[in-house]
Amino acid sequence: MKPDPRLRTSMALVLLACLPGLLTLLWQQGWGLLCNLLLCASAALLCETLILKLRGEPVSLALTDGSALVTAVLLTAALPTLAPWWLPMIAAGTAIGIGKQAFGGVGRNLFNPAMLGYAFVLLSFPSQMNHWPGQPAGLFETLQQVFGGAEHIDAWAQPTLLDGLRHNRSLTVDELFATHPGFGNIGGRGAEWANLAFLLGGLFLLQRKVFSWHAPAGLLAGLSLFSLLAWNGSGSDSNGSPLLHLFSGSTMLAAFFIATEPVSGPRSDWAKLVFGFAVGLLIYLIRTWGSYPDGTAFAILLMNLAVPSLERLALRRQQAAR
Repeated sequence: MKPDPRLRTSMALVLLACLPGLLTLLWQQGWGLLCNLLLCASAALLCETLILKLRGEPVSLALTDGSALVTAVLLTAALPTLAPWWLPMIAAGTAIGIGKQAFGGVGRNLFNPAMLGYAFVLLSFPSQMNHWPGQPAGLFETLQQVFGGAEHIDAWAQPTLLDGLRHNRSLTVDELFATHPGFGNIGGRGAEWANLAFLLGGLFLLQRKVFSWHAPAGLLAGLSLFSLLAWNGSGSDSNGSPLLHLFSGSTMLAAFFIATEPVSGPRSDWAKLVFGFAVGLLIYLIRTWGSYPDGTAFAILLMNLAVPSLERLALRRQQAAR
């Protein structure tokens, strides 16, 4: 059994498109990103290899189709860079073992594997998942933190823009931008540049027709619309402007690299548009009133469950149009 050459080409293009975003994150977060990448990739490939071997399927599939590496890269972009070494390995192992291979492997997964792995470690290890560095650490310091050679420093639990906005009670948004360490120019400090980089990669994939525009456009439209409707200016009770939400958190990564996952997402264009729009709405609701500062993983997983219903509605819509 040989891997589908179209799948291999698509995965290679996705990995290439992730490069600007990963380099931006590396510049912002330091060597921990490379540690996460190596750990996630190793765990993902090892888990996939072992499961394929147990099934009696060719092990070369784990090394040639590229899907496990894409899952590892998406997890790398989402996980804290100074998390202990076992956390990215558990996330990647869960993503591949439960999110992908438990359903039969490539092309059969019900949920987005990367988001399932991320949600699992977020719910299981909330303390470690909230440990973000305030500034890039050196290589030796990073290795000490990741592999347990040093105690974690509480000051490295850096508050993000979305955390600051959620817990703000007295400052206006303008004052937050001027004083809060998580705020940059239009969105999250650093996150705005990472979002621009992933937007660039996503536009490249659109140009290469790796996926259609419907899911990304739906997500960005849903997030923009509801943040606009609920925006009450720059007062202390503001939930943030549409521009702030578009360039904070994992918005562009979610729009172009996660919501477009072809297996767990819809196949018809109308359903993709509705899927993306609902994901954007859920992200906004979780960011604003939920218990987590960014809601990408939960929004995607919830809408994965709704895909069969969306496809049935899309089919009825097509039949009614005839």
